[in-house]
Amino acid sequence: MKTKSLLIAILCVVCVMGCAAQKKVKKDKNAKQTEAVQEVKKPVVEEEVPVITEECIMNISLFQQSAKNKQFADAVEPWYQVYNTCPNANRAIYTRGDDIIGWQIEQAKTEEEKAPLKKTLMEMYDNWIKWFGDDAQYPTAYILGAKGLDYCNFFTEDELKEPAYNWLKESIQGMGVKSSLNVVNKFAELANGLYKSNPDKYGEQYIADYQLATDVLNMIAADPTNKYAANAKSYKEYIDNVFAVSGAADCAKLDELYAKTVQSSINDIEMLGKVMKLYRRVGCTESDVYFAAAEASHKLQPTAESAAGCAAMSAKKGNYKDAVAYYDQAIALTEDDEDKANYLYNNAVYAFNNLNQYSAARQYARRSLEVKADQGRCYLLIGLMYAASKPYDDAVLNKTVFWVAVDKFVKAKQVDPSVTEEANKLISSYSRYFPTTEEIFFQPELGKGKSFTVGGWIGETTTCR
Repeated sequence: MKTKSLLIAILCVVCVMGCAAQKKVKKDKNAKQTEAVQEVKKPVVEEEVPVITEECIMNISLFQQSAKNKQFADAVEPWYQVYNTCPNANRAIYTRGDDIIGWQIEQAKTEEEKAPLKKTLMEMYDNWIKWFGDDAQYPTAYILGAKGLDYCNFFTEDELKEPAYNWLKESIQGMGVKSSLNVVNKFAELANGLYKSNPDKYGEQYIADYQLATDVLNMIAADPTNKYAANAKSYKEYIDNVFAVSGAADCAKLDELYAKTVQSSINDIEMLGKVMKLYRRVGCTESDVYFAAAEASHKLQPTAESAAGCAAMSAKKGNYKDAVAYYDQAIALTEDDEDKANYLYNNAVYAFNNLNQYSAARQYARRSLEVKADQGRCYLLIGLMYAASKPYDDAVLNKTVFWVAVDKFVKAKQVDPSVTEEANKLISSYSRYFPTTEEIFFQPELGKGKSFTVGGWIGETTTCR
């Protein structure tokens, strides 16, 4: 009996302990769930802004003075003290930081020593954006440009440098005409490198990048108050040359990329203008896509660009009278002297070669020279007009046109040495047709060395020889 009672008592204790344990497990489980919920509901604590101490201010002064004097070895310790303890203290931490870390990288002898420094340099730019990205003088877009340039300088093992490409692009888009010329130039170089690595993948992107870079450079170059205007023009010429030989500028490739764009943008004056500008830059103005863009744009809003495109289209179709009329519109609309000189010269060529309007052709050539005086081509063209003329009924007097023609050929090489070879060939060729001594003998007014005015529409005075 006693044994039986003992067993019952033990069983009761075990049951009670089991129930207690179960309750404890449930309680623990519920407690954990409650803690998890509470953890989720915890408010996000904002990062504490570092305190700017007197020591920070003193170290800023120390590294600034040392960096200013290019004593970077002395600047390193105080700079890191500030950067690590009060990175929000002063913008100079970052405007001087790239020089200080850059100096350290240059002093390092192995890649193992350089790697952490290069990492710190990139992180420094991120912190610059974090603490001073809204700065008016050096905004985030500017900082990204500087970061991209330093990446290119120090991460030479990265052949394509896509991170830098992205930072530089964002910088240009943000800074616009305030972009650093070095940033624009390096961006164009990286875009070209990406294209060469995979033309199929980056073809369209490279064309867009080229337009972005040259648009910014054109705006800088066009501003006479911008002290970098001349440099911007030089950079643009370099970028144009690189793009022209890249293969991306192939007219057939452009047509493939932009035919549908023009069709879908028939009422988008801005897009049509961009297409025309691109085609003109790379010399694809004989393309039907260019003509379609020009024609559509001209209907929406006539511009010098659209008028010139319609002129080229008309000339290609043999409608030279229409071509001259369109170029007349372009001449009236353009404010660019280089373009105006070209349009006037083109009209001179069409009026002479295709419409037989010699007097009008000369007038266009002279007007082109008024805009740009060093065009040997205009003098060559006028000389050819004279040589093709017969203002007299007398055969000997008609030979006097070769004197004034040669005068123009000589003038051409005087104002424009680039046409010297062509001018000399024309001089040699047409000098053979001068009147002979015997022919002059029977024309007293043509005595050797005398002054003579060639008549008819020419009306030019020359020396008999």
